[in-house]
Amino acid sequence: MTKLTLTNHVQTNTTILENEFIDKHMANANGEYVKVYLFLLRHLNGSNSIPTISQIADALDDTEKDVIRALNYWRNQGLLDYEIRTEDPAAVPSAAVPVSDVSDIERFRSRKEFREILHVTEQYLQKTLSHTEMDTITYFYESLGMSADLIEYLIEYCVENNHKSIHYIKKVALSWYEQKITTVAQAKCNTVFYNKNYYTVLNAYGIKGRAPAASEIAFIKRWYEEYGFTSTIIIEAVNRTMDTIHQPSFDYTESILKRWFEKGVHNPEDIIAVDSDYLKAKEQKAMKRENVKLQKSTAAGRKQSNKFNNFDSRSYDMDDLERRLLQQ
Repeated sequence: MTKLTLTNHVQTNTTILENEFIDKHMANANGEYVKVYLFLLRHLNGSNSIPTISQIADALDDTEKDVIRALNYWRNQGLLDYEIRTEDPAAVPSAAVPVSDVSDIERFRSRKEFREILHVTEQYLQKTLSHTEMDTITYFYESLGMSADLIEYLIEYCVENNHKSIHYIKKVALSWYEQKITTVAQAKCNTVFYNKNYYTVLNAYGIKGRAPAASEIAFIKRWYEEYGFTSTIIIEAVNRTMDTIHQPSFDYTESILKRWFEKGVHNPEDIIAVDSDYLKAKEQKAMKRENVKLQKSTAAGRKQSNKFNNFDSRSYDMDDLERRLLQQ
């Protein structure tokens, strides 16, 4: 590759940008990196000295680390070079980056393995990584302790499922970390389960655009593995949950599935039988309640009709009474 040089041989108020930069480099570079390159080109042959890291950052409204990333990017592209000075950081020009200012990304760039991770990620995402995306990949590598192979499979898995957002990729990475997944083999077993079961349940709840949480994974695993239910039975329970309480609730679905498990449900026909038994039991309870009410009502009526029964009854001789009346 031809190495470009920064030149400016025309009038002082004009900056020359070589066509090769536009044709071969500009389209693939981060916009912030292009700004730094043009700013340096502008000051290369000016009357003033080359600005410092902090001056470039202030002028472009960037952080100093953003400027450093841009310088390192163009150095890796072979378009500029600089020497490292540490004796007077305050006076160091932009072409001399203090070692103490180099970010974790640049520290890991010295490792061939990490450079390959970034390269593979760019190939999958089909773009040059932003500093946020590189920070995230660094987080996977350094903080989560993910191997290069596992990170590559992570990116591959997400992209194949039409998810190129670094935020989504990070959620999947954190989910794997919580499940103590450390190898590609473990991840593949896990993702097969994800594709066939986890996301089926999440979609039934109307939950999209994220990986399942650890607590949700525990529920779903229990339903499939401990209870041994098929997706058809689980989705039926999810649908009943949504119809009843109108919001996702793994606890509510658990109560349904646990009852079916205790009733020996194995297929949809068993659910029909359980529902039928439930309705019969419900009707019997309703009839029992009505009978109790009727009995109480009858008893109350009898008590009302017999409220004078405590008085002593009397008997009369009607013939004797008639005779006495006639004599009078």
